[in-house]
Amino acid sequence: MWLRVGRFGVIMKDVMHPAAPALIQEFLAWVDEAPRSYADAEAWRRSCPHLSIWEDAISDGLVRFKNGSSMQGSRLVLTPRGRARLKAN
Repeated sequence: MWLRVGRFGVIMKDVMHPAAPALIQEFLAWVDEAPRSYADAEAWRRSCPHLSIWEDAISDGLVRFKNGSSMQGSRLVLTPRGRARLKAN
């Protein structure tokens, strides 16, 4: 569970979907198995529009973009924290 600021500055509680931990693990494995572009990551995000797996992985410091000369040239990579979480499960 985490807190976020909603409309009108009201603090709201978000409850993680029960499938989220498994989906984050699947996402980390997907990132690790082959080079992934920004477009690849966007396609993955669109496949799960009701869950914020991609955004959560970024905000939790599990993945990051290694910038190229363009958005398409950027690569999604695991951070040391993301690699540790992937290996732990």
